[in-house]
Amino acid sequence: MSASATPVDPPEPAVDPLELAADLRSALGNLVRALRVGDELPQNQAGVLGLLVREGPHTTSELADRQHVRHQSMARTVALLTQAGLVRQERHATDGRKLLLAATEAGTAALHAQRARREGEIAAAITERLTPEEQAVLRQSVGLLRRLG
Repeated sequence: MSASATPVDPPEPAVDPLELAADLRSALGNLVRALRVGDELPQNQAGVLGLLVREGPHTTSELADRQHVRHQSMARTVALLTQAGLVRQERHATDGRKLLLAATEAGTAALHAQRARREGEIAAAITERLTPEEQAVLRQSVGLLRRLG
């Protein structure tokens, strides 16, 4: 090699999308499972509360459809949330036969507290386990993950 020649970096290996997808699914699954350990609300109840907080009142049937569960399963979840004071029932404005379910202030607070605890755990892990450079890469990756969603 002559003195003026510059070394050439080897080409990056091609990314196998299926392998990357499997790695990503596994990593995200591990993260979610680790965060659920401290949850006070079971996932099915948190999912229902999340829908009610984001979108407002729904019937039990609508919630079952949205969560892809049977009506009977949703009725049990709703009963537990109602007993805990996290959800309240109210009459439908135009169809008095229907009952709408809405998150109570306590339900909204419980959902926000669970989310804040999870975010705090993630923030602590980012601070403790990642270098500033890795944190910057992670910041860029959030946009990519949003695009996949």
